[in-house]
Amino acid sequence: MLKSPYAGGHLEVIVGPMFSGKSEELIRRINRAVIARQQVAVFKPALDDRYHADAVASHAGRSLDALPVPDAAAVRAVLNGEGSLLSAGPARPDVVGIDEAQFFGPELIPLVLELADQGVRVILAGLDLDFRAEPFGVMPELLARAESVEKLTAICTVCGAPATRSQRLIGGQPARFDDPVVLVGAQESYEARCRLHHDPGR
Repeated sequence: MLKSPYAGGHLEVIVGPMFSGKSEELIRRINRAVIARQQVAVFKPALDDRYHADAVASHAGRSLDALPVPDAAAVRAVLNGEGSLLSAGPARPDVVGIDEAQFFGPELIPLVLELADQGVRVILAGLDLDFRAEPFGVMPELLARAESVEKLTAICTVCGAPATRSQRLIGGQPARFDDPVVLVGAQESYEARCRLHHDPGR
């Protein structure tokens, strides 16, 4: 069985801009847990249906079955046995994966900390910055509380440098700074950009 470097439960957070491979890394870690015969449960926000309604999907085309949920309360309900992703065994898994964690509200924080305290390995993937390059939702606190953080970069579409930001485009032009923070999209709405070429639309 694959061994964790941490004793008992812990929290891992994978962050970066759009197109940096966050979901790909989440899928990789979950697949390794499955190979190790660990019980896993994977969740995603129901509003993210870009590629598959019931799967975590990377921009590169890899996917992993996941339960779409409206909020963290629904994740808690599933893990408490009011519905389950698990084909067999107890409702409380060894590993819980959550994609697009930035879309969940503050109730996600006590849930994942509780899971980690109970011995569960929790793996979260999400955007650390919104399209304005401002900290995104619950991500700052999750980053601060995690045992493990991996910050990925993409490739700037303008200059090819490492990209740490997500450029939102509306009709090919930068979105305005005061536009709504949440807009689910892919290449039709976003590009990866470096600090120099990111335009927050101020």
